[in-house]
Amino acid sequence: MASKDYYEILGVDKNATDDDIKKAYRRLAKQYHPDVNKDDKDAEAKFKEINEAYEVLSDPQKRAQYDQFGTADPNAAGGFGGFGGFGDFGQSPFGDIFDMFFGDGFGGGRRDRRNAPQRGADIRYDIELTFEEAAFGTKKDVKINRTEPCPECGGSGARKGTSPETCPHCHGTGQIQFAQNTAFGRFVTSRTCDRCGGKGTIITDPCPHCHGRGTVKRQRTVNINIPAGIDDGQILTLSGEGELGKNGGSPGDLLIAVKVKPHKVFRRQGADVYCDIPISFVTAALGGDIEVLTLDGKIKYHIPEGTQPGTQFKLKGKGIPYIRGYGRGDQYINVIVDIPKGLTQEQKDILRQFEASYYNSDSSEKKSFFTKVKDALGG
Repeated sequence: MASKDYYEILGVDKNATDDDIKKAYRRLAKQYHPDVNKDDKDAEAKFKEINEAYEVLSDPQKRAQYDQFGTADPNAAGGFGGFGGFGDFGQSPFGDIFDMFFGDGFGGGRRDRRNAPQRGADIRYDIELTFEEAAFGTKKDVKINRTEPCPECGGSGARKGTSPETCPHCHGTGQIQFAQNTAFGRFVTSRTCDRCGGKGTIITDPCPHCHGRGTVKRQRTVNINIPAGIDDGQILTLSGEGELGKNGGSPGDLLIAVKVKPHKVFRRQGADVYCDIPISFVTAALGGDIEVLTLDGKIKYHIPEGTQPGTQFKLKGKGIPYIRGYGRGDQYINVIVDIPKGLTQEQKDILRQFEASYYNSDSSEKKSFFTKVKDALGG
């Protein structure tokens, strides 16, 4: 110890006040604490050296002897050897001291938070809806199992007519205090009472219905209002309908995961719906009224003359209601021209006559797409 410069170790000069030495020590102790530098052996050695220096310089008699002779009383300063390299601060007097510096996360700071209010767990429920139910909304009753206060004891855990008693070990505080003498003085720390588990009360006559837990599992029917416009994969949240909280904590939520069944006719993209409508090639050529299925029922729609395969028409406001706001999306009709099969010879002759009459005429459309292709092929 005589060869070490304790002032240099703490980073203070020889005229430093007691307050300067304490501040320097706390700063360095926090920096080199083994729990902060778990894989750094040099930091552990540095931390031991810092404590050794502070042990001497914080004591007026030891500091005076050190300043005069360059050493301190070996019996007074040698007490640090008993900590075995500070391998387990949870078992040493320094554990509670560094809990003051660092909080619950380091050293001996292992304060039990089991009795703090805890929010209840969420419950997930998967529900399947038809396309129309999702589009226009509906109401559903679902049955869930969740934790609730015991109806017999009201959640106290004690037999009906009795009450939990104050813990005689901690006198209702849930904490047991310990006084420790350390190199820095006398410190009083608290630990969770092992008799009551920190609750401050004990149950001598448990409720036979819940066996002293104060809670039971019960099945409940919850009415759910499905809003119009809900989509596949969305989740509805019913606040407070989940599991019971602990120690006065708020209950969890009920999460309704929505799955929408596919429709035979409609496809959905956001608030818009799409469907394929087959028409005859005669209707496509000459035009005409067709019957179209919508979410509101069947309507008549006029197909204009000369409609080409793949043409898309829009029915404004015939889609899905917007889930947040007013109005609805649109419905889009994709026209599919039905090409007939199994024609008779007479029908085939008629079509060939039509082809010859239409594509070889001198009308303004004689240079149609097909004619251009034939010309390009040298036909």
